[in-house]
Amino acid sequence: MSDFLIVTTPTVPGYRITKVFGIVSALTPRTRGVGGKIIAGFQSAFGGEVTAFTSELEKARLETISRVQERAEKMGANAVIGLDIETSDLGLQMGVVMISATGTAVIIEPE
Repeated sequence: MSDFLIVTTPTVPGYRITKVFGIVSALTPRTRGVGGKIIAGFQSAFGGEVTAFTSELEKARLETISRVQERAEKMGANAVIGLDIETSDLGLQMGVVMISATGTAVIIEPE
């Protein structure tokens, strides 16, 4: 196992939870620039994946998970279990998408 583990499951096979620190969460809002909106407009007109947003959403997702880990480590945890990631559109006029992640910061040890 690596030094820090993040999973979407409530347990980690082969490990037991020895301490629960509690909820840990993070948010990453991203704006869609004018250029990205124009490209996305063309792509959506023809159907298929809007690649202009794919890269930005993936960066935001990874950044959010990294923030969750940083906050959990500050609490003293070596893992986050039950991670839930959600994406929200904060409004078409604002062009802001938010990635949020919430999990439980814990210490796990091999059984």
